[in-house]
Amino acid sequence: MNQKIQAIQTWLNQNELDMALLTDYHTIAYLTGFESDPIERILVLAIYAQDEPLIFAPALEVEAVRQTGWSGRVTGYQDQEDGWALLATALSAPKAPLLHLAIEETQLTLTRAKALQHVLPQAHFDANITELIQNMRLHKSADEIEKMHQAGRDADIAFEAGFAALSAGTTELAVAAALEYDTKKRGIPGMSFDTLVQFGAHAANPHGATGNNILKPNEMALFDLGTIYDGYVSDATRTVAFQGVTDHQREVYQVTLEAQLAAQDQVKPGMTAGELDQIARDIITKAGYGEYFVHRLGHGLGSSVHEYPQIMGGSDLVLEPGMVFSIEPGIYIPGDMGVRIEDSVVLTENGADSFTHLSKDLRIID
Repeated sequence: MNQKIQAIQTWLNQNELDMALLTDYHTIAYLTGFESDPIERILVLAIYAQDEPLIFAPALEVEAVRQTGWSGRVTGYQDQEDGWALLATALSAPKAPLLHLAIEETQLTLTRAKALQHVLPQAHFDANITELIQNMRLHKSADEIEKMHQAGRDADIAFEAGFAALSAGTTELAVAAALEYDTKKRGIPGMSFDTLVQFGAHAANPHGATGNNILKPNEMALFDLGTIYDGYVSDATRTVAFQGVTDHQREVYQVTLEAQLAAQDQVKPGMTAGELDQIARDIITKAGYGEYFVHRLGHGLGSSVHEYPQIMGGSDLVLEPGMVFSIEPGIYIPGDMGVRIEDSVVLTENGADSFTHLSKDLRIID
C-alpha cells in the first residue's frame, strides 16, 4: 500500500471515520496511478480505516487497474447492471460496519450523493476530505517535479510547432491541429487540455475557444497549451506577432512581460499568494492597463491542470517550497487585442524554477 493511502488511513483513524469514498477521477489517479475519466460510469476509490482499499470500476477498466500494479481489491460491474447496488455489496465486505464516511464534497454531485445514501442507508457522510487531498497535492515530490519538467520540455517543442504553422490566411483551428499533430509525431502522447490559439482581437477573450478566425499581417497570436508526461501536466502561454507589430501592440506586450518576469523573479518562500498577485497587478495598473487584467495571476497544477492553490488577490496562503503554480498575467482589450505570458513553476528555497524555457522576448513570425 502506498504512502498516500496510508496517510489517508491515518487521518480516518484520527477522526474516528470508517472509510473515505473518493469519486473524483483526478484524485483516484493521484492516489493509485490509475488514470481514467469514467464519464457517466461509476468509478470509486474506497479507503478503509481498518482494511485494504478497493477500486470499484466499470468492468472494461478492471484489467487496466491491475496493469498499474494496484495491490488492493478491484471490483468491476457491467453497464447493464445496477452499479450502485453492486457498489454497496462490494463495500460491505470489510471487517467493520460502515457508519461514518468521508467524501469529496466539492466533487460529489447531488444525484450521486443521493444514490450513495440510498444504497448505504446506515451511513453518515460526516466529513469532507477535500481539504486533506488538496494539501497532500500541494507539495510536490521530487519525482512529480521531474515529470513536470519533462512535460514542460515537451510544451516548448509544441510551441515551436505552432509558430511554424502560422501563415497568412490560416485559421486558429488549422494551427492548433498542426501543432497537436506534430507533437504526436514526436512521441508526445497528448495535450493536458484543448490547445488554445487566438488571433488578433479574439485573444481579448481570455476564456475563448480556438475557432475559424483568419490570421492577418500585424496581428498577435496567442498560444495557451500544455502536455502530459506520465500523468503530470504542463501549462504555458506565449503570444507572438505575425509579420510586423505596431507600437501599441509592442507596449501592451512589454507591460505584460514586465509583470510576468517581476512576479517570477521576486516570488520566494514566505510570501503570500496575494502578495505575489499584487506584484504583477501593480505593474500593469501603473502602466494604465489595470482594468484589462481581469483574472487571478495563477493556479496550482500537477496531476491535473487546475489544482489548489489559487494565486490571487486577498489570499493569505503562505507560499512554501514544493508548491507548483502558474504565473500568467494578461492584458485583454476588447475589440483590440489580448496578450498573456505564462510559465508554470515550482517554488524552491531560492525562488521559482520554471518548467518551460522558451524565450519570452517578443517574437515576430515572418
